[in-house]
Amino acid sequence: MNPVSAALVPNASLESIRARFPALGRVHNGRPVAYFDGPGGTQVPSSVVETSVDYLYHHNANTHWAYPTSQETDRILGEARVALADLLGCAPDEVSFGANMTTLTFHLARSLGRGLEAGSEIIVTDLDHHANIDTWRDMASERDLTVRAVPFDATTGVLDLDAFHRLLSERTRLVALGAASNVLGTVTPLHDAVAAARDVGALVFVDAVHAAPHVPLDVRALDCDFLACSSYKFYGPHIGVLYGRRSLLTALDVPRLAPAGSDGPERLETGTLNHEGIVGAGAAVDFLAELAGGETRRQRLECSMAMLHERGEVLVRALWDGLAAIDGVRLYGPAPGQPRTPTVAFTVGDLPSASVAARLAEEAIFVSDGDFYASTVVECLGLTEQGLVRAGCACYTSAEEVERLVAGVRALSTDL
Repeated sequence: MNPVSAALVPNASLESIRARFPALGRVHNGRPVAYFDGPGGTQVPSSVVETSVDYLYHHNANTHWAYPTSQETDRILGEARVALADLLGCAPDEVSFGANMTTLTFHLARSLGRGLEAGSEIIVTDLDHHANIDTWRDMASERDLTVRAVPFDATTGVLDLDAFHRLLSERTRLVALGAASNVLGTVTPLHDAVAAARDVGALVFVDAVHAAPHVPLDVRALDCDFLACSSYKFYGPHIGVLYGRRSLLTALDVPRLAPAGSDGPERLETGTLNHEGIVGAGAAVDFLAELAGGETRRQRLECSMAMLHERGEVLVRALWDGLAAIDGVRLYGPAPGQPRTPTVAFTVGDLPSASVAARLAEEAIFVSDGDFYASTVVECLGLTEQGLVRAGCACYTSAEEVERLVAGVRALSTDL
């Protein structure tokens, strides 16, 4: 991200942000709920829900017809596409919508696979969500292609970039990388990796699902070919978003119905889309942009992401240091101060992660447990049976909630 101008000051205090999330009023067992499950899906501000509801109440129609609600739908969906383009740093006609990131990636993988010769190689990483591993392996198994995986250091949670460079060759046709680990919070140095992939003539796909709420995205500066994310990870509804470089979108050999549109993003958008979800995704971008000042939405997004990053660094350090001081707690992934998101993975002695999560839920502290569809990470850590506990800080997370989480884990540790 470019340096943020001092004039682009934050508009929103933590209190004003929290006031926009009705879910934060929930009480469980007599205590307000502290949501640390954001990496699996954030809570949604009222403005996003209201925008989707307004669409359904007043504009609901199918597209490209002559009557007013259809024309309104075309306009509203177009505006949402512009909003997502501002978030990703691309043109609106390079933004496609789908059911979720996994479905979009499966569709893209099959389309790209039609153009790959037998013997071509695809590089994935062991650090990634399996939506960015199995999608490519599934396609490769049908087409005599080879998939090679980059390992990561189980001690630090950092990708082995030396191994990545060794795996690159003239046979590499696609590199699929995660921008950030949804388990460990590790942020991948994408610019260097993309440049190396370009040197061997490979296409680059980026899974930005976990990164999108925490890391500013700029597909032009990154020079990737495709990038996918999901709006329900950045305060929107359950819908997937895919950036595709325009020249590649128009050339993709996409399975499609003959009458369907053949230009730009419509090549990847099958059937009638989730209009209310698309509208909500655009509203989620506007919510993020409203957290800071600036002349354009893109400037406001850059400033708000910088502000949220600073808050996240403070919270994750407090969470990490608090958990690290508890006997029996083991932390995984990069320590604070390293490139990471405010997502912390840990275990409490030999307790199953599901048991830890259930005990914390009794105290109205909601965390996730298991492998989070990144089973290779958990396997490499030797935790397949036990699983990991995952706590993520979102824009609405408070320091008091972090203290509650640490206290809850401390109480658990006395049972060891």
